[in-house]
Order: sequence, then C-alpha cells, then structure tokens
Amino acid sequence: MAHTFLVQPGKWTLEGNWIERDSMPIRVKGRTLVGWSKDNFWFTMVTKLTFPESDREELTMAYKGRIDSDERRFTFVVDDSSLGKVEGEGIIGPDSITQRYWVMGDKKMRTGFQTLYRRDNNIYSLASGIIAGQNLESTMEAIITRHDS
Repeated sequence: MAHTFLVQPGKWTLEGNWIERDSMPIRVKGRTLVGWSKDNFWFTMVTKLTFPESDREELTMAYKGRIDSDERRFTFVVDDSSLGKVEGEGIIGPDSITQRYWVMGDKKMRTGFQTLYRRDNNIYSLASGIIAGQNLESTMEAIITRHDS
C-alpha cells in the first residue's frame, strides 16, 4: 500500500486537538491541498487550521518542497502565519511520513516535528509538536482524511 498523503495530489481535512504547554486542549479543524508539478519531484501544500471553539487566530501554512529521486527523502520551505519562514526535511517510510523543521532567524530557537502514520489509503493519524529552546511549546493530535472532490 503506497502513501497517498504528500506523494499524490489531493484534498484533505483535519480534525483533532491542539495542546499548548500551559492550557487545556482545544479543538482544531483544517483543510490541506497538495499539488504536484509536471516533473513529479516538486510539491506544494497549503494548510489552513481553525479553532472553532476558541478565540485563537487561524493558522495558514504554504509549503513548497522537493522529493529526492529515491522517493524516500524530501526537503521543504514554509511560509507559516505564526512561525514565519521555516525550512525542513523529511523521510518517507513504509507506513509513516516524518518531518522536522526549524524557524529561520528565530530568537526563541523554535523547531518542530510531525509524523503522519497511514491507517489506510484515505486516513492518516498525525502527531506534531513545536519546541522552543528545550521546552515543548505545543502539540497537535489529529486525523487527516482524503476527499476525492
């Protein structure tokens, strides 16, 4: 069973929880659109996260990345509405996609990670976190579901 998230174009929805260091979890919902260039090595991804039961501002992330010719490793840049300019790398495993990233020129020394575990071709479990210096600042746990239309 091959991956469908990131490595194929598609529309995805996200539902889960956002958990900040000193706060109770809040509900998060989102949409992600993955696109591919004609050469099949460059991808784009746009994600919008909203917090329907909170006054927290929505987050948007615009990715551009490239999967290496071995189809196992990738690099990317992100314009993140909260973090700013971000760079990162990832590895595509048989059942998971794992990435790490770092915020460019950030005085808080923020970095992060994200792991997507494939439950089936249309559903992934997501676990992610943002680290500031040596402290885990926030995490997110969610289910991501693919939609054909």
